[in-house]
Amino acid sequence: MRTVTNNSPSTASHAPAGPGLQWVNSFAGLGPDFYTALAPSPLPSPYWVGRNRALARELGLEENWLESAETLAALTGNQPLPGASPLASVYSGHQFGVWAGQLGDGRAILLGEMQTHNGPQEVQLKGAGKTPYSRMGDGRAVLRSSIREFLCSEAMQGLGIATTRALCITGSDAAVRREEIETAAVVTRTAPSFIRFGHFEHFSYRNQHAQLKTLANYVIDRFYPECRKAKQPYAALLQAVSERTAHMMAAWQSVGFCHGVMNTDNMSILGLTIDYGPFQFLDAFDPGHICNHSDDHGRYAYNKQPNMAYWNLFCLGQALLPLIEHQEDALAALESYKTVFPEALQARMRAKLGLPDAQEGDSALIESTFRLLAANKVDYTIFWRRLCGFTAHSGHEPVRDLFFDLESFNAWALQYSERLAQVEPAQRADLMLKNNPKYVLRNHLGEEAIQAAKLKDFSQVDTLLTLLQSPFDEHAGHDSFAGFPPDWAASIAISCSS
Repeated sequence: MRTVTNNSPSTASHAPAGPGLQWVNSFAGLGPDFYTALAPSPLPSPYWVGRNRALARELGLEENWLESAETLAALTGNQPLPGASPLASVYSGHQFGVWAGQLGDGRAILLGEMQTHNGPQEVQLKGAGKTPYSRMGDGRAVLRSSIREFLCSEAMQGLGIATTRALCITGSDAAVRREEIETAAVVTRTAPSFIRFGHFEHFSYRNQHAQLKTLANYVIDRFYPECRKAKQPYAALLQAVSERTAHMMAAWQSVGFCHGVMNTDNMSILGLTIDYGPFQFLDAFDPGHICNHSDDHGRYAYNKQPNMAYWNLFCLGQALLPLIEHQEDALAALESYKTVFPEALQARMRAKLGLPDAQEGDSALIESTFRLLAANKVDYTIFWRRLCGFTAHSGHEPVRDLFFDLESFNAWALQYSERLAQVEPAQRADLMLKNNPKYVLRNHLGEEAIQAAKLKDFSQVDTLLTLLQSPFDEHAGHDSFAGFPPDWAASIAISCSS
């Protein structure tokens, strides 16, 4: 791979590291077959758009680290961080079910891995300029998409769903052309690793089995050490990834999250939600909802996501087959998904219903709940939050008012009330309030924050970040952020450029 050197003068100033910002750079140690070393491309006159001070504290950074001009410049790509080893990684993938060949970090540059008390965390700048893998792209991100990723990754963290994180957004008035001229932004995001299914596909499809083995060993040793003890470590890796992915998918479905572009290059080897583009949290419950306007055939509709995750895992299994050797071992490893996903989803839905223990008939109750919501096109998040106040002896008005088919609702309410009779009320209420968020990042909330940010008003970004980091809390005075979407929300179009 071509190496691009950092042309910054040796006398350039460095952003202060702060306690804990010590670099490991283990991915860089894999060798030049895995990446191209290059520096980020600078942007003129950067400014802060959003800062996640809670994450900064978790990473062990100094309290004022996200306040300095030096850090602003460094996290925009304008000057180096001491000890970082910036690079763009190469991977391949299936996009919308079709083999796309070589892809790679087209607009993301990995700075390296920080040592934290929670273990190493990779730090990546998204939108930091062109790389050898940008294809026809410019390597930039725009303010609109950067705000969406910054807020949604932290929303998922607040919901307890495995995800990459976002430390900050920096902006610049530099022009970037998408469907229209927009301004540039850079998201600093973190994760234990940004390795994707597509990294494995890249080397497998090229018959570079030595590199494939090096990558698999790296992932096992760093993230799945228990697999090393297995008779077939690479099959064990596939099973472990399948199970993590199953838990992630159950979490997505339970909160009504649509990813929108579940290509194999957008699937994390650690079972993290990654690459927030045309995502959406459901408003009215529609199992067949397609959030991505680029998805002409509905491949990644909400109700298809679990099967698409399995399809992607199958692709990962094919990529690992040169190491696993026996196809039956790979298929057996994949089977775990078919067991773990439904069990994990049932457990999450029972918690949303306030049922601490599984009993016969719970599956039927969950299915009837989904059917009722779909038939009445009920707002998904509001239904579950209002249901927290449902009791067997109340009139159920706050919940009942969400439905137009009252006969069907009454029949369901009777079924649910009979099940609740077996649960201690305080335990049920506590369980439901911890599993049914009041706040999710609806499209219209993100759009309002984006429009304000275009006018250099970042207050709504800050407010949403606060609400979404603790979405189960009431946050007095902010009920408008938990209300029904306005009529114009249905006209918001999100696509692969979002």
